[in-house]
Amino acid sequence: MNIIPDTAKITAIIPAYNEANRIAKVIRSTAPYVDEILVVDDGSSDHTFNVVKTEGIKIIRQDHAGYIAAIKNGFRESKNEILVTIDADGEHPSSEIPKLIAPILSGKADLVLGKRNKIPRLSERIISRLTNLKYNTGDACTGFRAIRRNLAIQLQLKGKCTCGILILEAQNLGARIVDVPITVSEIDKSRSISWHHCIQIINIIAMLLKKS
Repeated sequence: MNIIPDTAKITAIIPAYNEANRIAKVIRSTAPYVDEILVVDDGSSDHTFNVVKTEGIKIIRQDHAGYIAAIKNGFRESKNEILVTIDADGEHPSSEIPKLIAPILSGKADLVLGKRNKIPRLSERIISRLTNLKYNTGDACTGFRAIRRNLAIQLQLKGKCTCGILILEAQNLGARIVDVPITVSEIDKSRSISWHHCIQIINIIAMLLKKS
């Protein structure tokens, strides 16, 4: 059992796109629980970059390449042993980071998923059901996770988003995966139809068939 010492350092990776009004609060609430915060600005057209710079936080600016590119950029740029991904909109509870990383610190997991008690979108529920055919998870689309860096940098993350694919790729690499229930904050944010989930569902089915 590979136990990570309590002195292990933690990096919070925050992908951000047009979150100038929310990200400062997320940074400040996250800071007490991690050793480093790394924001990846996905080509925001608002003042997200300037807000993060004002907070004195390390930031990477990429062209508008999407969430997967932002996550992978964060994985590569961080040097710490434990990585936590957290959304920039304030939905995820930073105060639950200690609970999220505990299974990794104790050597029980390589990837910990923050399981929401309610999955809002039908497409996310379908993806979770498909992922359950290979790994029994209650929330395959959560963006609140803790992961060992040596696992994270091996992930190819094929597809339009990390939903389902991140879990399936991690399991194929022999990762031990654990779910941890989390609370989710209600935020005033419009949610468009996730058309890319339709493509993701096809990708997941293809991956399941390939490994069957």
